[in-house]
Amino acid sequence: MKTPEEKKHELDLRYLRMARIWAENSYCERRKVGALIVKDKMIISDGYNGTPAGFENVCEDENHLTKPYVLHAEANAITKIARSGNNSEGATLYVTDAPCIECSKLIIQSGIKRVFYARQYRLTDGIDLLQRAGIEVHYLPLDTPTEEL
Repeated sequence: MKTPEEKKHELDLRYLRMARIWAENSYCERRKVGALIVKDKMIISDGYNGTPAGFENVCEDENHLTKPYVLHAEANAITKIARSGNNSEGATLYVTDAPCIECSKLIIQSGIKRVFYARQYRLTDGIDLLQRAGIEVHYLPLDTPTEEL
């Protein structure tokens, strides 16, 4: 029989795998990122990296560099909540990649209290900021490679 902590860990892994699947919706070629916001065991928002609504679904320029107006998965998930009747106070964010500093600011302001991510990034300033704000942050690598996303 599994302990409550083991069950919680399995649920966190399941949501993180779901975020990885959600990343497949991204039109970005360089990196596909997915995010889910969960509150009371319910997915209240989702997002993936891509261009703003109404823009062409092309994330990279002719030099294969990400266009400056591409939104990150976390920003898309958080802004989707802002347009709905939900709120993210006390919620958990599951994201395939470590949040950058700009997304970390949004996470803090949105009231999210826990963040799980599966892939580290060379810069740690976003993670450092979340920890400084008292947000529970967990690096949880997934078993299968995410590079094919």
